[in-house]
Amino acid sequence: PGFVAQWGIHADGDPVMSRWRSASIPDDPVRESNVRGKLSFAMSGPSSRTTQVLVNLGDNQRLDAMGFAPFGEVAEGMDVVQKLSSKHGQRPDQPKIQIQGNAYLDREFPGLDAINKAELSP
Repeated sequence: PGFVAQWGIHADGDPVMSRWRSASIPDDPVRESNVRGKLSFAMSGPSSRTTQVLVNLGDNQRLDAMGFAPFGEVAEGMDVVQKLSSKHGQRPDQPKIQIQGNAYLDREFPGLDAINKAELSP
């Protein structure tokens, strides 16, 4: 709660994720701060951005110095984002999600919130 909500691993796991696992999106300079509602790519260090995105649920300026560069923001519906359940915390295992996809999540984390639709606007 108050940190981030993260998503972006394909629901089917492998073979889709095996094609994206080694792909990376070049880093951007940090020009804005990771405050509530800002979107950033998840990363584990320099040159490690791939398909995962996070939304800041609180003010997380400490991520700025770690290279998390916001690229967008929630324009509408932040009240819905704030209602995402934190019941499972960081327990889901990312390598298992990448291999098994939603089958693993549905089996091990019943009731986990999911994004069914998102729209980009200019």
